[in-house]
Amino acid sequence: MGAQWKAKHKDLAANAKGRLFGKLAKEIMMAARNGADPASNSRLRLVVEQARKVSMPKDTLDRAIKKGAGLTGEAVHFEHVIYEGFAPHRVPVMVECLTDNVNRTAPEMRVLFRKGQLGTSGSVSWDFDHVGMIEAEPTGAGADPEVAAIEAGAQDFEPAGEGNTTVFLTDPTDLDLVSRALPAQGFTVLSAKLGYKPKNPVDPASLSAEHLEEVETFLAAIDANDDVQNVFVGLAG
Repeated sequence: MGAQWKAKHKDLAANAKGRLFGKLAKEIMMAARNGADPASNSRLRLVVEQARKVSMPKDTLDRAIKKGAGLTGEAVHFEHVIYEGFAPHRVPVMVECLTDNVNRTAPEMRVLFRKGQLGTSGSVSWDFDHVGMIEAEPTGAGADPEVAAIEAGAQDFEPAGEGNTTVFLTDPTDLDLVSRALPAQGFTVLSAKLGYKPKNPVDPASLSAEHLEEVETFLAAIDANDDVQNVFVGLAG
C-alpha cells in the first residue's frame, strides 16, 4: 500500500471507472498546456498512454487534449494543491488535488479529515520522498525487475501488490527516460507519474483489524472526492 493507495475491493474499483476517466482527463488537460503533440510533450505522452491502457474513449481523450491546449476556446484553470495530515491512528497521508475552485476543495478536505487530522504544509511531507513511480508488468517469463531497474536507470523497485507487476522508482527528472527504457528490458509500462513514497511507513501488523478498517474507510472517502487525483499513504505493504 506504501507508495500510492488504491481501493482494494473490486466493487469499489468498478464503480470508480468514471472517476478514473475524470482524473485522467484533468491530467491530460494540464499536460496539454505545453503542447498537444504527445511526440514532443513527454508528460502528455505518458498520461495518454495510461488513458489508452484503461480504455478511455478516444473522443474523451481527444477532447481533453484539445481543451488543455486551448484549441476549443474554453479556458482551463486547474490548481495543483497538496493536503497533508494523518488518517486515523496517526497514519501519514498526502492528498494531491487538481481543482478549479480551491474555496470549494479546502472546506471539503477539512470535513474529510475530521476522522483524522489535517496538518499544515510540511507537517507530513518531510517523511516522504518525491519520486517518479512507474508501474510495469513483465512481457515474458524471463524479465528480471532488478536487472531492468539497473539497465533502465531506476533508483529502486518494489512489488506493486497486484499480480506480478512492479513499481520502478526514479528520480523525478528521470521519469520519462526510464519509462522509455523499460520495454527493452522486458517490461510493459502501465502507468508513470510523480508521487510520494513514505520514508518510515507504518506496519499494518501494528494496527488491529478494526483500526486498519478505519484507515481504509478514511482513505476511500478521500479518494472518492472529485478534486482528488492521488492519495499517498505511509502504510507499508
